[in-house]
Amino acid sequence: MNKQKTLNGSFSLFGKGLHTGLSLTVTFNPAPENHGYKIQRIDLPGEPIIDAVAENVTETTRGTVLTKGEARVSTIEHAMAALFALGIDNCLIQVNGPEFPILDGSAKYYVENIERIGIKEQNAEKDVFVIKSKIEIKDENTGSSIIILPDENFSLNVLVHYQSDILYNQFATLEDMDDFKEEIASSRTFVFVRELEPLLNLGLIKGGDLDNAIVIYEREMPQDKYDQLADVLGIPRMDAKKLGYLNHKPLVWNNEPARHKLLDIIGDLALIGKPLQGRIIATCPGHTINNKFARAMRKVIREHQIQAPIYDPNREPVMDIKRIKELLPHRIPMLMIDKVTELGSNYIVGIKNVTMNEPFFAGHFPEEPVMPGVMLIEAMSQCGALHILNMLDEPEKYSTYFVKIDRVIFHKKVVPGDTLVFKIEQTAALRHGLAMMKGYVFVGEKLVAEAQFTGQIIKNKE
Repeated sequence: MNKQKTLNGSFSLFGKGLHTGLSLTVTFNPAPENHGYKIQRIDLPGEPIIDAVAENVTETTRGTVLTKGEARVSTIEHAMAALFALGIDNCLIQVNGPEFPILDGSAKYYVENIERIGIKEQNAEKDVFVIKSKIEIKDENTGSSIIILPDENFSLNVLVHYQSDILYNQFATLEDMDDFKEEIASSRTFVFVRELEPLLNLGLIKGGDLDNAIVIYEREMPQDKYDQLADVLGIPRMDAKKLGYLNHKPLVWNNEPARHKLLDIIGDLALIGKPLQGRIIATCPGHTINNKFARAMRKVIREHQIQAPIYDPNREPVMDIKRIKELLPHRIPMLMIDKVTELGSNYIVGIKNVTMNEPFFAGHFPEEPVMPGVMLIEAMSQCGALHILNMLDEPEKYSTYFVKIDRVIFHKKVVPGDTLVFKIEQTAALRHGLAMMKGYVFVGEKLVAEAQFTGQIIKNKE
């Protein structure tokens, strides 16, 4: 499994806010394991910290706004996209105002500075949520939808559609997060000229100009009204008959607006709190539906807090029965692990196929065979012992024994025909021959048993 990551040091970026027009500084700092993303308003009394999670989003009009009490911060999505896409799990972000600086309207400078300062790998495992079935959020009023499907990686497909001759249908895709820097990061935010007046009336885009957003003029308006907008925005007056893109810098890609929508989705999904494995298909996305989807995903994750490992019976095991018998002294009828499919620095995944031929079914129970709970605990222990013994130089000279069993819960009975998937996590470093572990047993996607236990590794007598 991949490890969690944080920044190798701190860096700051300076600029004006898109909506407030204020001069702002945002600083990105390393953070400890399991910290997640947090944003600190260092200009407010007490320097309050806001957890960057979907439930704290309070507004999505023209950007993502996080709020905690009196503290709020907006226009965070470009920075969050850069952190998420580059694999940063833990970061403390400090800002001296109510929004992040807009910079050039993209994630380009965030990415460049993350790469400049470097990325540090941490000891804790990265907790990736694996999508195993379709999840969909739709907005019937707008036609917007976001679907996530099972896939081997995290990837995105985005379709945008506008009633505009300049920007009609556009499509963007990102198959690999490693391509974010080259394919997505430089895509800039965009706005239609027809939207400018309503946004200004809402007190927004006070810092907007032709250097930090793509402005799309696709519906002709009277010259005098066009001139008034230009004066308010502080840009040169232009010919109201000439439609097209209004920018000092030309488009980076013909589908740059669609790419920026993809960027925004990544930034808003960063507020789920953990990386995903699955394929996103988004139609006409925006911050509102992005946040609805992020909230829905957080609910799904809470409901599946303990996720079953993926078991593919066609994959070669990392330990077959021969290797298991080299490590464990157990033999028929007490050898309870058939193979090991995953082996990490602090976890192991083992498999047992339960058949009617198990000797305990003869008496437990003759008319309704149920695998005894003590045998599930024994199997968890054996799986954990494989993880520990595999790290020793001469494992055949050692045996493991129970010292303590705690917090045992049986959620569902195990019967003949079930395939048990064990996931055992080492919860503390091996010390004085003691191994502390947490074990889970799954049948399919369902958790059937769990326990905490401590084993002692003792050298066998000659």
